[in-house]
Amino acid sequence: LQEVTASSRHYVDRLFDLDPQKVLQGVIDMKNAVIGNNKQKANLIVLGAVPRLLYLLQQETSSTELRTECAVVLGSLAMGTENNVKSLLDCHIIPALLQGLLSPDLKFIEACLRCLRTIFISPVTPEDLLYTDTTVISHLMALLSRSRYTQEYICQIFSHCCKGPDHQTILFNHGAVQNIAHLLVSTSYKVRMQALKCFSVLAFENPQVSMTLVNVSVDGELLPQIFVKMLQRDKPIEMQLTSAKCLTSMCRAGAIRTDDPCIVLKTLPCLVRMCSKDRLLEERVEGAETLAYLIETDVELQRTASITDHLIVMLADYFKYPSSVSAITDIKRLDHDLKHAHELRQAAFKLYASLGANDEDIRKKIIETENMMDRIVNGLSESSIKVRLAAVRCLHSLSRSVQQLRTSFQDHAVWKPLMKVLQNAPNEILVVASSTLCNLLLEFSPSKEPILESGAIELLCSLTQSENLALRVNGIWALMNMAFQAEQKIKSDILRGLSTEQLFQLLSDSDVNVLMKTLGLLRNLLSTRPHIDYIMSTHGKQIMQAVTLILEGEHNIEVKEQTLCILANIADGTTAKELIMTNDDILQKIKYYMSHSNAKLQLAAMFCISNLIWNEEEGSQERQDKLRDMGIVDILHKLSQSSDPNLCDKAKTALQQYLA
Repeated sequence: LQEVTASSRHYVDRLFDLDPQKVLQGVIDMKNAVIGNNKQKANLIVLGAVPRLLYLLQQETSSTELRTECAVVLGSLAMGTENNVKSLLDCHIIPALLQGLLSPDLKFIEACLRCLRTIFISPVTPEDLLYTDTTVISHLMALLSRSRYTQEYICQIFSHCCKGPDHQTILFNHGAVQNIAHLLVSTSYKVRMQALKCFSVLAFENPQVSMTLVNVSVDGELLPQIFVKMLQRDKPIEMQLTSAKCLTSMCRAGAIRTDDPCIVLKTLPCLVRMCSKDRLLEERVEGAETLAYLIETDVELQRTASITDHLIVMLADYFKYPSSVSAITDIKRLDHDLKHAHELRQAAFKLYASLGANDEDIRKKIIETENMMDRIVNGLSESSIKVRLAAVRCLHSLSRSVQQLRTSFQDHAVWKPLMKVLQNAPNEILVVASSTLCNLLLEFSPSKEPILESGAIELLCSLTQSENLALRVNGIWALMNMAFQAEQKIKSDILRGLSTEQLFQLLSDSDVNVLMKTLGLLRNLLSTRPHIDYIMSTHGKQIMQAVTLILEGEHNIEVKEQTLCILANIADGTTAKELIMTNDDILQKIKYYMSHSNAKLQLAAMFCISNLIWNEEEGSQERQDKLRDMGIVDILHKLSQSSDPNLCDKAKTALQQYLA
């Protein structure tokens, strides 16, 4: 290092010369020495050039020319490696450059902005450094009118530093939309492009910005129309893609309708074009991801995309060719693309998930694409977490199809890798994977048996204890599906796995979804007589307590109805009936709900009564007498006159039991 640095030392020494002219010449020579020479840049940083350059840049006594040349050299050093940028940040370069923007000299301002731009686009620079003092944002907005260079650099700084809703709001409140809109028609391509990128990050997942953009016009033309012009095939790809992203964000925010021609006939086809295999890897990735986002919640757009340019088949290439033959003009490109091939797979899975979200025919087409199920199964065990998440999303989307659950999912034993994914995944993967498991546990899915054998009950019971609401819902939902028409052993295992304590915890959960799914689980557990009697003989006391708890609580109609249906199931048991008949409190509650103002609850309460008084069963006479004494028969007579045909029929059927 000493030998290397010795030859560079004279550059640094000249910065300390007493003659300002020699200092200026020294800085200019240094500028010429470092251009494109990373080794030289590193040497000068090690030798302490940066603090001295910053000192000269900030000195009032330095000539404007010297200050400008210092900014240029610092910008060149920043162009090197990430370590260079770190060294510059450690010397507090950003405050020094921001201070420089207050100078009256335009050339100096441009040099400072160019250097700031280079530093802010580096991944090692924290974006928040731009927002520590909001007067900086106002000043940058004011500088936008100075020259095409200030426009280009400032827009580039904004688009790189706008990460998330807080940054969007700051820029929006400082007039970003009004200040940047007219730059979309600038004579400079670079300015137009950077302004467009600004809008694409400002509008992303931001309804406030999107709704504003729709009504902004430049030279009598509305922004959406300007964006559509930028989508045309004769425009550079980067411009087409970025304007498609702007229109996509505006559409997802509800600022443009999903059936608007600018979405259906312009944006969607443009994004499909980006997926073609003659595009570069990053264009294909961005095109597919943006398209997945555009069509994610709209079935008509999903159908349109699925039949545009053979998209479903075209995406299969994402698993084969990281780069097309025409793109491999140099070995560097090939090397880069092989390293980033996983991004293509992630994008393809995401887009397949969106395409197949609603339509059965599209799912069928996706699954029939060559080796599709194998690709998903492989994706579930990839090292990249993004690919795993996208593969699980894709699987979840396809698992909404009853037919596929019975066929392809079975042929490929998809449940095996899925159970593996569930073992120790981060929450965002767990949520989607457990939703998929819910679908695989539906009673018509042949995967149900092997999943049970692989220890699913334990896994799902542990999910019900999660802090994460979505995981609690999915855990209990999957158990509910598992208990549906299951054999007694499975039901007992579920009750054992959950524990009474956990069951009560779930029944008092603040989320109504968790509560409804837990009641659904209880209802599925208490079906078929022998099971009802067996479960009530082991857990009867706790279950009756739970039912009482809910019927007395402040709950909505659906929750109470589900609870009364559970009681009706218990009343259908042979020995379980007695738990209701000997519980006067519960009998009074059933009587109360028979006269309730809501017909659904009245009907559910009548089911309980019918099951208790059914003639052919042992002890029916005593039960009928007890209920008559409580005034149930009078209520039945009243209900047999009801204007609701369901209630009327049910009441008449029940009264016949008394007459038989």
